[in-house]
Amino acid sequence: MAYCYCARLLYALPLPLIFLSGCMSSKPQQFATAFLPSAPAIRSLDLEPPPRIEPSLYSSSLPRDLPMLVDRARAESMVDKRIQAAEDRFQAGKRLYQEGDAERARREFDAAIETLMTVPEGLADRQKVERKLDQLVDNIYRYDLDRLASDTVVYQKAPIDEILEMTFPTDPQLKPKVGEEVQATLSQLPLEASDAVLSYIHYFSTDRGRRTLISGLRRGERYHAMINRILDEEGVPKELYYLAQAESGFIPYAVSCKRASGMWQFMQFRGREYGLNQTQWSDDRFDPEKSTRAAARHLRDLYTELGDWYLAMAAYNCGPLCVDRAVEKTGFADFWELSARNALPKQTRNYVPLILAMTIMAKNPRDYGIEDIEGDKPIEYDTVAVTAPTNLWLVSDIVDHPLAELRELNPALIKSLAPTGFQLRVPKGAAPQLTAALEQMPAERRASWRMHRVSDGETLAAIARRFKVPASLLASTNHVSVEAPSAGDLLLIPAASAASQTPARGSGARYAKSRRTSHGTHARTVSTGVIQHRAGKRRARIAGAVRNRG
Repeated sequence: MAYCYCARLLYALPLPLIFLSGCMSSKPQQFATAFLPSAPAIRSLDLEPPPRIEPSLYSSSLPRDLPMLVDRARAESMVDKRIQAAEDRFQAGKRLYQEGDAERARREFDAAIETLMTVPEGLADRQKVERKLDQLVDNIYRYDLDRLASDTVVYQKAPIDEILEMTFPTDPQLKPKVGEEVQATLSQLPLEASDAVLSYIHYFSTDRGRRTLISGLRRGERYHAMINRILDEEGVPKELYYLAQAESGFIPYAVSCKRASGMWQFMQFRGREYGLNQTQWSDDRFDPEKSTRAAARHLRDLYTELGDWYLAMAAYNCGPLCVDRAVEKTGFADFWELSARNALPKQTRNYVPLILAMTIMAKNPRDYGIEDIEGDKPIEYDTVAVTAPTNLWLVSDIVDHPLAELRELNPALIKSLAPTGFQLRVPKGAAPQLTAALEQMPAERRASWRMHRVSDGETLAAIARRFKVPASLLASTNHVSVEAPSAGDLLLIPAASAASQTPARGSGARYAKSRRTSHGTHARTVSTGVIQHRAGKRRARIAGAVRNRG
């Protein structure tokens, strides 16, 4: 502001004075500041002294929750270390197992289990430990199944056979509660709280029935997303998901006393009507996705014909002709009326209430103490189109997953051979590896030959002994030196028969047996070889949990 004021003054002066002022200005700063206003006087302020700062509240003591947080962090760190140690021992056992050293592999597997079973109880992350334990037992179980594997598929009894023949009491106290739940529950399928429905809710609330219900709910999570997607695409109520639980408990290999098969329990003739073909190599009724699609279309057709979802479900059980005759005989097209008049078979009269009871309980899990059930992981896979007959042992060699796992992904295969044109499912991410490896093998050899990845220190002679083939033949097939195969190399094994050339796997499947449970299904169990010699209630409880998981 002072500069602008001075500039205007200079323009107003006569020109000679301007030059004169330029020659005389030896102190330009004093000249410029002479026109500025004087600075205001600074007054002294009477301020109060600052408040005294007290020492930190935590300078002499720790926060109340800090010790607990530290203990929790230490516990979580210990749990993570144990889980990693168990995984390392399992991977070591897996490598030994694949190299044919069954005894050392078994010791590593046992050590992996022991690492987790000795984790103290009461930890916040205890469930994390038990989930890992269950996963390890599952994986070791699959490797033991490989040792026992043959071309014979083991089928399981469908739980529905026994349950539908039983009658259960009705708890009068359930009726108001269930009635309120039905009114408040959103469902595409009509729900009712009849006495028959209440009797099954009462049964599934008992210890025995609860085990059956939870087992199915847990296993169903493998297929839940897939089933819901297909039911929605086919325009049928999503609650019919529980029809599959009633039929099979979501067991793909379930077979009824009447030879109905698969997760949705199709008879042969009905399966063929909906594209579920059976050959000497495969049976589509055991394929979860194909059979779900067929079941959804069949139920939609039954509803179109009968006009009622309860009658459609009844017809799914006893056949549409049976329901037609019952309607014609009584003049009533109502499931409850037909049931009251005994116009339907006993199993069918129980069938619809059973499904409704499961639906009501599953939609109100907190009311029945089943809200915290941890289901099995959803099944994920890639698909590879088989261009020549290919044995599953070869696929197992290439993708480095147990044969039992491949069979779980491909339950439609009756034998360990995928025929030409079969859409083979392999673990997620394994398709490129499998495709590239199969291209190295002559198509006509894929039904019998094997493949082996060389480990550190492994000789061609040792590999030849393991697969029972001459070392010279092994060398000539792979164009390698007899003395020095390189670690990581994939070797073709010119086996005469994949099944007959299975490497020795040890003295027994100590981790897995098949047993009949009290509710008519087969279940996995941890072997006595691992559990019995370890004392303690905690170990027994974990073993029981693993048994019931099946």
